[in-house]
Amino acid sequence: MSQILRDSVLINHPEAVRFLIAALIGGSLLGLAGLTLTGTMIALFIATPILVLFSPIIVPSIVALSLVTTGFMFSGGCLAATLAAVAWTYHYFTGKHLTVAEQLHCLKVKIGGRARDVKERVVDNGSQKSQLVQEK
Repeated sequence: MSQILRDSVLINHPEAVRFLIAALIGGSLLGLAGLTLTGTMIALFIATPILVLFSPIIVPSIVALSLVTTGFMFSGGCLAATLAAVAWTYHYFTGKHLTVAEQLHCLKVKIGGRARDVKERVVDNGSQKSQLVQEK
């Protein structure tokens, strides 16, 4: 039986196996999507009368909640901008700020240092591997 399967056309053609796997995965995902849609429609059918009855309460509360959330988000953004401006001003007046050219130079030095570290590690690993090969 296994000889028949080995000689079969499907096993000798990886495209057919890929298509079969893709069809199985796609079919199961399509089935899950259908179940999700069905569950959503049932929940909407059940919840619609409740939403209609309570809409005079729900709509104003949602509007109020969104306004409060927007206010908190705006206030947090203003706080972050203020802290950034104060930090920049402090660094500027204390002389600790760097110009763009100095920042690029520092970045260049850091990247160069990291590149040297990686190069040294590669060279060290290569020499260790060659020593192991020579010992064998």
